[in-house]
Amino acid sequence: MSKIKHLQISASVDTPLLTPAQKRFNALLKQIEKARQVLAAWQLNIPLYQQAQAQVLDPLRANYLAGRRLWLMALADLLGQPGWNRNERGTLQDQVCEVAAELLATNPEDAEVKALFNQYNEIDFEAEQQQAVQHMKRMAEAMTGLDLGDLDAMADEEALFKRVHEGLEAQRAAELERGEHGEGAGDPAPRRQTAAQQRREAEALQATKSVREVYRKLASALHPDRAPDEAQRQAKTRLMQRVNQAYAANDLLALLELQLEIEQVDAGHIALASADRVKHYNQVLTEQLAELKAEIEHLEMSFCHDFGIPFDANVKPAKLLDLIAQGARELKALTADQQQDLRLLADRAATKRWLKRWQQRQKRGGFDDGFFF
Repeated sequence: MSKIKHLQISASVDTPLLTPAQKRFNALLKQIEKARQVLAAWQLNIPLYQQAQAQVLDPLRANYLAGRRLWLMALADLLGQPGWNRNERGTLQDQVCEVAAELLATNPEDAEVKALFNQYNEIDFEAEQQQAVQHMKRMAEAMTGLDLGDLDAMADEEALFKRVHEGLEAQRAAELERGEHGEGAGDPAPRRQTAAQQRREAEALQATKSVREVYRKLASALHPDRAPDEAQRQAKTRLMQRVNQAYAANDLLALLELQLEIEQVDAGHIALASADRVKHYNQVLTEQLAELKAEIEHLEMSFCHDFGIPFDANVKPAKLLDLIAQGARELKALTADQQQDLRLLADRAATKRWLKRWQQRQKRGGFDDGFFF
């Protein structure tokens, strides 16, 4: 259980009114605690979502896609029959290509579906995929400023994304190197630092020193040679491992919590710390909060990407299993509609009415939500 609340600075006889820096310290502790809880919720619920998807959604999705494949084959059978006018035949062909593309997106190795797509589409499936990849490549180059070079004829979206990622990493590394070593010999000499820049660097250095001082106090208190017996030696060794990990991560809050754990510090000690010391603590805690938020954002974006959820869906980690229930309801409804549509496709007159309505909707820029609407 987190000990953050025990580090909160409270008003007392010694500190009747909290300073702005002390208030900021308390606020940062609360924000970090909340961010930790959110991060823990993501880490807990993503595996649960993966398990539920495999057990609940994947079978339902497979059943739905099997129905879509039956629908595709029924449309192809209709195209082999006489009695359709030019518009109706064109609409049936469009539907075959649309459904075939949807199925190939999930199983590109389905030779029968690919053959139907190639038969009725203007260009074959591989050529269309390459066009899409080349289009995405041009967009990525325009957005990032990268030169992605020539793509292999068999390159897919995954290969393109890998190249973009590698290019961005190389770009960032080059920027860091330029920042560390200055520009090239032909570049103008770097400008002198402003007073504000010098002050920020000095503050960052002091913040690092503050973390180092906390570490030194812990290292001194936990030195194994000062343990009275073997059990205490082992306990101090385990604590020191945690101290080293926290120090390596520049995790001030973890170090303060460890101090609290071995009773080296409490809120009263922090309340009596100098204004500069609290300010330096706040700087480190601000950085830790930013890192936590970045890690949460990365987890959320990775989750949405991996499971096809829109980034703007405002997904909450504690509500992930609600997405499973919602997805199950939608897949069951789609499957039921698909089965009904497949039965009605056997009725030539009903099919012609559906084709006419579909054409009318296409002219108005709408989309068909099912067989009847």
